[in-house]
Amino acid sequence: MIKFNDLLAENKLIEKEIKDAMSKVVDSGWYILGNEVEKFEEEFADYCNTKYCVGVGNGLEALHLILRAYDIGEGDEVIIPANTYIATALAVSYTGAKPVLVEPYERTYNINPDLIEEKINSQTKAILPVHLYGQPADMDPINKIAKKYNLKVVEDAAQAHGALYKNKKAGSLGDAAGFSFYPTKNLGALGDAGAVTTNDKELADKIRTLRNYGSHKRYYNKYKGFNSRLDEMQAAVLRVKLKHLDDWNNERKEMANIYLDNINNEDLVLPYVPDWANPVWHLFVVKSKNRDELQNYLLENNIKTKIHYPIPLHLQEAYNNMDFDKGMFFLSEKISKKILSLPFWIGMEKKSIKFVCQVINNLK
Repeated sequence: MIKFNDLLAENKLIEKEIKDAMSKVVDSGWYILGNEVEKFEEEFADYCNTKYCVGVGNGLEALHLILRAYDIGEGDEVIIPANTYIATALAVSYTGAKPVLVEPYERTYNINPDLIEEKINSQTKAILPVHLYGQPADMDPINKIAKKYNLKVVEDAAQAHGALYKNKKAGSLGDAAGFSFYPTKNLGALGDAGAVTTNDKELADKIRTLRNYGSHKRYYNKYKGFNSRLDEMQAAVLRVKLKHLDDWNNERKEMANIYLDNINNEDLVLPYVPDWANPVWHLFVVKSKNRDELQNYLLENNIKTKIHYPIPLHLQEAYNNMDFDKGMFFLSEKISKKILSLPFWIGMEKKSIKFVCQVINNLK
């Protein structure tokens, strides 16, 4: 059986480094907001070419705390892609603001900047593009619109660690960015973890306070804050993995190229990469008008796949209070019925990728 993902295979590659780092934390006797978090924040900020990084509990909280720190709340609106994981919308909802959905480009699955301006009104406070599947959104027109209307730009970079947009790193393309280090990410912890990157010192300082009960000084609480801290153990693991991230991203590119060069089936639409994008291939996603048949066929041939994501955001029961109707975001619905994520992980053998291609090509 070819797994869809194999985290154990990735972690085995650097098992000793991980265990040594974790033992160091155990032996230190300091487990919350200590040296490992501080060092990781410095190293990840440097990696993303930003001045500041603030470690938080997870990717959702990274986005949520950015919006909170920008005082976005009740009565405000934030523009997000209609084609995204629910966490993007939840970050907006947690502030009391309203997520406003915009359809994607069909070829890249990322938000279509040409459709943003018509959604802007006096309540709009920010645009929150997502770098979906590891490919950066088209940021120049988004930033141009934001500047015109004095809006914040917050990147959802949860799947884009190391991705480049016109040779600039994801995480440095807007006012701030939220990263997830969920174990399946390109840079994954051994549990939940996240971070904010920014060049805005005031924002970084406020998020550091908000993540720690709103406390800027022990037992002195400036804000009604949250408990959303990156812990020492996860920071130590992330510091180890960050050293390998570029090599692993390059491996992902090689794997993607094997798929691109060897899949030859007219029923499939392969991923499209614009000239200005250098994706990190968090997922390898194809489209097929016979997606369910393809998925079942692959499973019959001992190949596991997944769908990212099967139910569009506007059709989720969690948002049935917003009067979204089926067909309102037709393109996102269309995409959700056709996409399929193929097996893809660090350590996956080339012969396994070629076998997946062969099985796909044999489907008539």
